[in-house]
Amino acid sequence: MGVDYYKILQVDRNAKDDDLKKAYRKLAMKWHPDKNPNNKKEAEAKFKQISEAYDVLSDPQKRVVYDQYGEEGLKGQVPPPDAGGPGGGATYFSTGNGPTSFHFNPRSADDVFREFFGFSSPFGSSGGMRGSRFSSGMFPEEMFSSFGEGGGSMGGGGGGPRKAPPIENRLPCSLEELYKGTTKKMKISREIADISGKTMQVEEILTIDVKPGWKKGTKITFPEKGNEQPNVVPADLVFIIDEKPHSVFTRDGNDLIVTQKISLAEALTGYTVQLTTLDGRNLAIPINTVIHPNYEEIVPREGMPLQKDPSKRGNLIIKFNIKFPTRLTAEQKAGVNKLLGP
Repeated sequence: MGVDYYKILQVDRNAKDDDLKKAYRKLAMKWHPDKNPNNKKEAEAKFKQISEAYDVLSDPQKRVVYDQYGEEGLKGQVPPPDAGGPGGGATYFSTGNGPTSFHFNPRSADDVFREFFGFSSPFGSSGGMRGSRFSSGMFPEEMFSSFGEGGGSMGGGGGGPRKAPPIENRLPCSLEELYKGTTKKMKISREIADISGKTMQVEEILTIDVKPGWKKGTKITFPEKGNEQPNVVPADLVFIIDEKPHSVFTRDGNDLIVTQKISLAEALTGYTVQLTTLDGRNLAIPINTVIHPNYEEIVPREGMPLQKDPSKRGNLIIKFNIKFPTRLTAEQKAGVNKLLGP
């Protein structure tokens, strides 16, 4: 029967090139011998199977031969069926030395891996990378995107290592920081493991670029920055934006709300709102109408920047808290009647 390369890569027989690459990326990272020091013999065997399967199925000529004649025919272990037949139009691959012969020489698993990823091992066993796992900027981030995912095994054994649950931390930001944007640097301590499984404590500085308009609840994820443990994919480190209370403004979506305390006389005779914006500008907003208790003045485009388009802004909404007098003298009452009476 021979080896089922499609089953080894966990893809169907119609798998496209991208499907093969995704499958190989995940399985090669999972079963790389340097990643499995405690069961290196099993890992080496599976790593070799995975590499051979990818080498065959990703090569159009080899795949055609394999699909027609299987592993035995590909490796010349059995003669292919007679393809003469009526009309003689079938494609014929012999395992001899004739002009139509096909020779398959399995490549080294390390060569396949090196050609695919551009280096020999990401786990510190070669190339001066020992003790430094997943150094950002050293390897393309997408290479690790499916590392550690579950999935079936190849002829025995369980699925991939489980992933630790995410570690979440609040990241308090002032309204000024969320208005203008800012950069925050977070110092973290975590345990990392070398290929022998020995752990050590390290400190890292994580940089978070807070963008203008970010809202409370926005999440920033640093993949696999938790502690490294045997048979566990490190947890993602997640920072969640929180808004600090502001002395003047409150936020409602993309709008900013401010409440002004004014006297009844100011409400009736006119009032100019004086405000300092979150980016330090001074605004003078005249109110040229009678201000009643439910009145709101809306100033367009003086709210928070929109997260998707910081060049646009929400509105500034000014509300009023009118201070009514608790008592009036007879003279004041007479004055109000004269002013407002019929």
